[in-house]
Amino acid sequence: MADETRFYEIEPSRENYWRAIILFGRNVASYKFALAKALYDMRHHPNELIRMDELAPVFAKHIADHLIKCDKQATSSKSRFLDLCRAFNKGEITEATLSEQTVRLGFQNVIDAFHNVHGNEVPTRFFVDERNEKSGIRLTDDFFSLSENPTIHDLNIETEARWRLVETAWDLNVSRHVVQISHDDTNKLLHTVTAENRRVTITSSRDALNGYQKGRCFYCFRNITVDSQSFDLADVDHFFPYKLRFCAVNKPINGVANLVLACKECNRGTYGKFDRIPKLHLVDRLHRRNEYLIKSHHPLRETLMLQTGISEPDRRSFLQSAYNCSKTTIISDWAPSACGSAVF
Repeated sequence: MADETRFYEIEPSRENYWRAIILFGRNVASYKFALAKALYDMRHHPNELIRMDELAPVFAKHIADHLIKCDKQATSSKSRFLDLCRAFNKGEITEATLSEQTVRLGFQNVIDAFHNVHGNEVPTRFFVDERNEKSGIRLTDDFFSLSENPTIHDLNIETEARWRLVETAWDLNVSRHVVQISHDDTNKLLHTVTAENRRVTITSSRDALNGYQKGRCFYCFRNITVDSQSFDLADVDHFFPYKLRFCAVNKPINGVANLVLACKECNRGTYGKFDRIPKLHLVDRLHRRNEYLIKSHHPLRETLMLQTGISEPDRRSFLQSAYNCSKTTIISDWAPSACGSAVF
């Protein structure tokens, strides 16, 4: 079973089908992310049918806003639609003109391709294309059910984080320069360094990792969130404790491959992990989580492969080696009581 399919078939749910689209769908332009965020913005629309002239200004605004942050929003060097968004940002065309042109140029491929993951459609559709019959798209019951679930807010945050990662890779020309993503343990942010040695903050590490753990604690599978205002805000935990950074050369204790999201109880509760070593079956879980990241393509893919190995056997061996090294330093190990079914 392909990792992209395994991702949602282990726990088939609307949330995980949506996550599969955002994390594993093909990226040749950022339109998929803009469409996902536009649908989030319009989740309270009074009708099932959203006309393209209603969707266009919301969709285009997300693209235009991201062009200000990062001018490269596609792998192609030319795009009439992106040029129009740039012209809008410069005040050269009006919002009305941009919306009119977005209807004509902005949706040419993204509507058809949105539900496609690894060459196949996900089993759940969130909208139906009725552009020919009704000049719009019709939202499905699955979309409305998803929009009523509190996790929709985390899904929107995850979409933004994924977008920031992808556009950063494009901006740094990842095809020629492997992008290395580092973690700032103080601020819980991911960042990279440009060819000019300029540090660029990309996104929150919580936001970037949450989708791959399906909104669950890595250790016990309790529900977590990346909402910074929530009591259940996930902790960013070093799977192999940070104190082991001296353990061996080339074991990136503070690297993305070693970061997981955990609930407060598992990370620092009465019976929490603290500086203990997770039991061996949790090492295998970390490997599966990292493989999801790698199969979702750049730029975290390149970062994890640089940190842990080019091939899957190399990466598994790397984690086993890190575990063996850790056990010689910290004798006691730890595992939590399960609070939910295994979902990755």
